[in-house]
Amino acid sequence: MDVLAVLLAGVGAALLAFTVFDLLFSEERRVKRRLAGLSAYERSQVADAAPVLKPFGERITRPLGSSLLGGLRALVPDAYVERLRLRLTKAGNPRGIEVSGLLTYKAVCAVVAYITCVFVYGLFRGFGGGVLFGSLVAAVVGFFVPDIALWSAVNKRQLAVRRALPDMLDMLTISVEAGLGFDQAVAKLVANSHGPLAEEFARMLQEIQAGIPRTDAYRHLAERTDVPEVSTFVTSMVQADVFGISVSNVLRSQAKEMRVKRRQRAEEIAQKAPVKIVFPLVLCILPATLIVVLGPALVSIGRAFGLIP
Repeated sequence: MDVLAVLLAGVGAALLAFTVFDLLFSEERRVKRRLAGLSAYERSQVADAAPVLKPFGERITRPLGSSLLGGLRALVPDAYVERLRLRLTKAGNPRGIEVSGLLTYKAVCAVVAYITCVFVYGLFRGFGGGVLFGSLVAAVVGFFVPDIALWSAVNKRQLAVRRALPDMLDMLTISVEAGLGFDQAVAKLVANSHGPLAEEFARMLQEIQAGIPRTDAYRHLAERTDVPEVSTFVTSMVQADVFGISVSNVLRSQAKEMRVKRRQRAEEIAQKAPVKIVFPLVLCILPATLIVVLGPALVSIGRAFGLIP
């Protein structure tokens, strides 16, 4: 019990020290306010060019955690690491996290869950034989908690991409029909837009400017987003590039199709709403209504038959 108390005190002291250090770096707050006026792509480029502008956690704690996890990296299967890398790519690498950082978070969550279970179990029931098994189960659950958060981030990002695609295709169509080339239209779109789709378009444009074949850059865009609508758009652009079809015609038809799909998806969600309402209606609202309506009648019937005094 004394060892556990010392361990918890050390964790608390570390958290307090991190908070104090974070508050002392007030210069970062001024930089963040300056960067807030830039687009997400421009902010990422500035952070890559000047690493000092990155938050304290990214510059200090994340490399430290990655170095500490280097010894455990050999114990993780390569297939699992690759699967995590694909999920992080689809999630847009939130907060710039990489596979090593995600594994660090998973290990920390497992340790915290284990210590918490040991402390709670020992506080209420004492340190018996079941504490080890329960703590191991809690550690396993804590290890997979970041996976749930990552899965939620992937779904949220894909939904944002799906919603933003029709409007961005309209903007690209207007820019191309106004006389800009496709690359210039994408650059203008990236400079004046925010969100995950704008970031992916910026990365696609960066790959094209770096010398990657245009068709490969298009396919990389579809793989990173993993959204069917984006895959359809990429297929159309690849075919237009191969067969020499007018880009403006392709963009116009794709924008129209994406608007139709967005409306159909909204109608589908609206059709599912009555079915979803049934469960809370039956489980929550209907019993309360029956109690209010039939309660006085049941009391009167019980008194009539002498069941209620």
